[in-house]
Amino acid sequence: MKKRLIGFVSALAIAVGGSLAAAAPAQAATPAIMITKVYYNSPGTDNRSNTSLNAEYVRLTNKRSSTINLKNWTLRDKSNHVYKFASNFYLKPGYSVVIHTGKGTNTSSNRYWGSGNYIWNNTGDAAYLRNSAGTGIDSCSWGSSGSYTYC
Repeated sequence: MKKRLIGFVSALAIAVGGSLAAAAPAQAATPAIMITKVYYNSPGTDNRSNTSLNAEYVRLTNKRSSTINLKNWTLRDKSNHVYKFASNFYLKPGYSVVIHTGKGTNTSSNRYWGSGNYIWNNTGDAAYLRNSAGTGIDSCSWGSSGSYTYC
Protein backbone atom coordinates (compact mmCIF):
# COMPACT_ATOMS: atom_id res chain seq x y z
CA MET A 1 0.00 0.00 0.00
CA LYS A 2 2.82 2.39 0.91
CA LYS A 3 4.53 1.80 -2.49
CA ARG A 4 1.26 2.51 -4.32
CA LEU A 5 0.79 5.76 -2.38
CA ILE A 6 4.36 6.88 -3.13
CA GLY A 7 3.87 5.98 -6.80
CA PHE A 8 0.58 7.88 -6.93
CA VAL A 9 2.08 10.97 -5.24
CA SER A 10 5.08 10.86 -7.60
CA ALA A 11 2.84 10.58 -10.66
CA LEU A 12 0.67 13.43 -9.38
CA ALA A 13 3.73 15.64 -8.78
CA ILE A 14 5.01 14.95 -12.31
CA ALA A 15 1.61 15.68 -13.84
CA VAL A 16 1.17 18.94 -11.93
CA GLY A 17 4.76 20.02 -12.60
CA GLY A 18 4.40 19.23 -16.30
CA SER A 19 1.20 21.23 -16.64
CA LEU A 20 2.78 24.21 -14.86
CA ALA A 21 5.80 24.06 -17.15
CA ALA A 22 3.55 23.93 -20.20
CA ALA A 23 1.61 26.99 -19.03
CA ALA A 24 4.68 29.15 -18.40
CA PRO A 25 5.56 30.02 -22.04
CA ALA A 26 2.04 31.30 -22.79
CA GLN A 27 2.23 33.72 -19.88
CA ALA A 28 5.64 34.99 -21.02
CA ALA A 29 4.48 35.68 -24.59
CA THR A 30 5.11 39.43 -24.64
CA PRO A 31 5.70 40.47 -28.25
CA ALA A 32 9.28 41.45 -29.05
CA ILE A 33 8.09 44.68 -30.64
CA MET A 34 4.85 46.27 -29.46
CA ILE A 35 2.62 48.97 -30.89
CA THR A 36 2.62 51.32 -27.91
CA LYS A 37 0.79 54.40 -29.26
CA VAL A 38 -1.24 55.40 -32.29
CA TYR A 39 -2.00 59.07 -32.95
CA TYR A 40 -4.74 58.58 -35.53
CA ASN A 41 -6.40 62.03 -35.53
CA SER A 42 -3.72 64.69 -36.00
CA PRO A 43 -4.37 68.01 -34.24
CA GLY A 44 -6.04 70.83 -36.17
CA THR A 45 -7.70 70.76 -39.55
CA ASP A 46 -7.13 67.72 -41.77
CA ASN A 47 -5.72 69.73 -44.68
CA ARG A 48 -3.23 67.09 -45.91
CA SER A 49 -0.26 69.36 -45.26
CA ASN A 50 2.92 67.42 -44.56
CA THR A 51 2.90 68.81 -41.01
CA SER A 52 -0.62 67.48 -40.44
CA LEU A 53 0.19 64.12 -42.05
CA ASN A 54 3.28 63.70 -39.87
CA ALA A 55 1.28 64.41 -36.72
CA GLU A 56 -0.47 61.11 -37.48
CA TYR A 57 1.83 58.28 -36.40
CA VAL A 58 2.38 54.88 -34.83
CA ARG A 59 5.02 54.26 -32.15
CA LEU A 60 6.69 50.84 -31.94
CA THR A 61 8.74 49.85 -28.88
CA ASN A 62 11.28 47.04 -28.41
CA LYS A 63 10.21 45.25 -25.20
CA ARG A 64 13.02 42.66 -25.28
CA SER A 65 16.54 42.75 -23.87
CA SER A 66 18.21 42.42 -27.27
CA THR A 67 18.38 44.50 -30.45
CA ILE A 68 15.93 43.43 -33.17
CA ASN A 69 16.35 43.95 -36.91
CA LEU A 70 13.01 45.09 -38.40
CA LYS A 71 14.09 44.51 -42.02
CA ASN A 72 11.02 43.42 -44.06
CA TRP A 73 8.64 43.89 -41.10
CA THR A 74 5.36 45.57 -42.03
CA LEU A 75 2.85 47.89 -40.40
CA ARG A 76 -0.62 48.02 -41.97
CA ASP A 77 -4.16 49.23 -41.37
CA LYS A 78 -7.55 47.58 -42.01
CA SER A 79 -7.57 48.92 -45.60
CA ASN A 80 -4.20 47.22 -46.22
CA HIS A 81 -2.09 50.37 -46.53
CA VAL A 82 1.38 48.93 -45.88
CA TYR A 83 4.58 50.46 -44.52
CA LYS A 84 7.61 48.18 -44.92
CA PHE A 85 11.01 48.43 -43.27
CA ALA A 86 12.76 47.78 -46.59
CA SER A 87 16.35 47.76 -45.32
CA ASN A 88 18.13 46.83 -42.11
CA PHE A 89 16.67 48.79 -39.22
CA TYR A 90 17.93 47.87 -35.76
CA LEU A 91 15.81 48.77 -32.74
CA LYS A 92 17.70 48.60 -29.44
CA PRO A 93 16.15 47.21 -26.25
CA GLY A 94 13.74 49.67 -24.65
CA TYR A 95 13.92 52.06 -27.62
CA SER A 96 11.03 53.23 -29.80
CA VAL A 97 10.59 54.25 -33.40
CA VAL A 98 7.78 56.48 -34.67
CA ILE A 99 6.36 55.85 -38.15
CA HIS A 100 4.87 59.13 -39.43
CA THR A 101 2.31 59.12 -42.25
CA GLY A 102 3.83 61.96 -44.32
CA LYS A 103 7.23 62.65 -45.87
CA GLY A 104 10.53 63.31 -44.10
CA THR A 105 14.09 62.13 -43.60
CA ASN A 106 14.37 58.76 -41.88
CA THR A 107 16.38 58.63 -38.65
CA SER A 108 16.99 56.04 -35.94
CA SER A 109 13.87 57.20 -34.06
CA ASN A 110 11.58 58.53 -36.82
CA ARG A 111 10.55 56.86 -40.06
CA TYR A 112 8.29 58.30 -42.76
CA TRP A 113 5.61 56.46 -44.74
CA GLY A 114 5.76 59.04 -47.53
CA SER A 115 2.01 59.19 -48.00
CA GLY A 116 0.15 62.26 -49.26
CA ASN A 117 -3.06 60.95 -47.64
CA TYR A 118 -4.03 60.04 -44.08
CA ILE A 119 -3.66 56.34 -43.28
CA TRP A 120 -5.36 55.88 -39.91
CA ASN A 121 -9.14 56.39 -39.81
CA ASN A 122 -10.47 58.78 -37.16
CA THR A 123 -13.74 56.81 -37.04
CA GLY A 124 -12.04 53.58 -35.96
CA ASP A 125 -9.28 51.42 -37.39
CA ALA A 126 -6.55 48.99 -36.41
CA ALA A 127 -2.79 48.80 -36.78
CA TYR A 128 -1.18 45.41 -37.45
CA LEU A 129 2.53 44.64 -37.06
CA ARG A 130 4.00 41.61 -38.85
CA ASN A 131 7.53 40.26 -38.85
CA SER A 132 9.56 39.43 -41.99
CA ALA A 133 7.90 36.00 -42.23
CA GLY A 134 4.44 37.63 -42.25
CA THR A 135 3.57 36.41 -38.76
CA GLY A 136 1.37 38.75 -36.72
CA ILE A 137 3.39 40.21 -33.84
CA ASP A 138 1.05 42.82 -32.37
CA SER A 139 -2.09 44.82 -33.13
CA CYS A 140 -3.94 47.80 -31.76
CA SER A 141 -7.47 48.99 -32.53
CA TRP A 142 -9.57 52.01 -31.61
CA GLY A 143 -13.03 53.46 -32.01
CA SER A 144 -14.32 56.87 -33.05
CA SER A 145 -13.59 58.92 -29.93
CA GLY A 146 -10.39 60.76 -29.09
CA SER A 147 -7.29 61.46 -31.15
CA TYR A 148 -4.83 58.81 -29.98
CA THR A 149 -4.66 55.55 -28.10
CA TYR A 150 -2.05 53.79 -26.00
CA CYS A 151 -1.87 50.11 -26.78
